Amino acid sequence: MSDYDRKKEVFTKKYFFLIIGMPIVFWAFAFPLIKIGLEELSPVNLTIMRLLIACIIFLILLPTIPNNFSKLHKKDILPIFLLGFTGIVIYHLGLNYGEQYISPSVASLIIATIPIFVVVLAVMFLKEKITLKVILGVILSLVGVVIISIIGKPDILIEINYMSGVIAVLIGAIVGAGYTVVGKKMLYRYSALSLTVYAFLFGSLGLIPFISISLFEEVVAMSITGWSIVIFLGIFSTVISYVLWYVALEIKSASKISVYLYFIPLLSTIISFILFQDKITWFFIFGGTLVILGLYIVNKQRIETT
Repeated sequence: MSDYDRKKEVFTKKYFFLIIGMPIVFWAFAFPLIKIGLEELSPVNLTIMRLLIACIIFLILLPTIPNNFSKLHKKDILPIFLLGFTGIVIYHLGLNYGEQYISPSVASLIIATIPIFVVVLAVMFLKEKITLKVILGVILSLVGVVIISIIGKPDILIEINYMSGVIAVLIGAIVGAGYTVVGKKMLYRYSALSLTVYAFLFGSLGLIPFISISLFEEVVAMSITGWSIVIFLGIFSTVISYVLWYVALEIKSASKISVYLYFIPLLSTIISFILFQDKITWFFIFGGTLVILGLYIVNKQRIETT
């Protein structure tokens, strides 16, 4: 091991909690900031602007640190495009559309169930074995989602728009899980960071048909607040968060650091309460507890069986 590698290892271990803490905070802030950003941009245009900023930075990183990226194979371009379009573009479109009608705190808890859907999809398509404890965890989390979505918020009328928002974010969680399951097969040829960057770059091309006059009209009319939010989402909640997450993965295994993801909906709920004075009901707390408990059971059981 060279002196550089040794110093790098010491640095990353010493500042591990800073490395893992920053993406957790940035991702937690993303949910309420999306809500504010939707006041100036449509869900589609917010998705385009966020991914555009992220892709520009990724394109700068590729030639800057080429040794950190796996070689791209031509045969994988189409699969990576499909992976990125479904797991990244559709994920953001679903989340952004949903947050028009539901609160950031509800959205963050629904998105937190991605590991649950990873288990479900892995059982369905990868024929992975499932234990009774995992089944219990999946059921607890899904019941929690139903509770927070339907009766967890005060003065919420269960109308078409509200339920369409819930369903859109739920679809986002499912395609996000699909990205994990399908992408797992490609990790034999690509590092996690490389696959993520390639998926962002190629998948975002699928947004080209969605570019319209409204994008230019809304961008021209954006306030400083709007620009600040888009830049934060693109740089901090996307590029920096993903890069730091994979730095953390080099220090500890995914199973060991995944527990930190539980803090995202908690922080997002607190931030939403401060920014929007979102009322937190006992049903919301109960439902949220079931979601987190289910996630904990599933994660703990999968660690024990691997």
